[in-house]
Amino acid sequence: MLRLRQVALVARDLDGAVAALSGALGIEVGFRDPGVAYFGLRNAVLPVGRDFLEVVSPVREDAPAARFLARRGGRDGGYMAIFQVDDLAAARARVERLGARVVFAHAETVAATGVRTETIHLHPRDVGGAIVSLDASEPAEGWAWAGPDWERHVRSGVATGLARLALTAPDPAALAARWGALLGRPATAAGDGVHEIALDGGCLRFARGDREEIAAVGVRAAAPAQAGAAWEIAGTRIELI
Repeated sequence: MLRLRQVALVARDLDGAVAALSGALGIEVGFRDPGVAYFGLRNAVLPVGRDFLEVVSPVREDAPAARFLARRGGRDGGYMAIFQVDDLAAARARVERLGARVVFAHAETVAATGVRTETIHLHPRDVGGAIVSLDASEPAEGWAWAGPDWERHVRSGVATGLARLALTAPDPAALAARWGALLGRPATAAGDGVHEIALDGGCLRFARGDREEIAAVGVRAAAPAQAGAAWEIAGTRIELI
């Protein structure tokens, strides 16, 4: 399995970004994780079907997310892509064999549900474009990072899941190849300088741009008539597809 399970956006105005996502996609906050204080953050996790959009905002000047915003001239943007895998040990062995550094590892069990999720974060300089997290969950449809009762907050009238993550780079072929190697999936040319990596239930898309960054999140529309709508939220294009 290689599934895009969660995407985190960083925003200076957490509440404003959450309100914009809720208004556009008809979703609501399912959890605010006190554990992200470790990274100097506060957050909100919003279920999108059985996937998740997260908004984080730094509360300390030395927080990595604060430095991320400073490098972008204060502009909000896409921050982290979290992928669910079956075998985290094998995934970790692969990325370490390729020379990517693991900068954080953690496991958490939600006492109320028994769901256990394990994670490793890769150094963004070894990946490019975003922080990448590789995670395994038991049971597979559970997700500890979303709290004990996120399923009660699922609202699927507009959006039913994450379908695509679009990144830009001056050399999209090189960035796609790097991500493909680390994720264990081949990158293929899709025409017009675009490269793609197939995921279970979605894809990654890499196109030419001035900098390596997350440009857009594609969300699966609940009905064909809703597809094509798009919003700029937290420095990121949110698209219904």
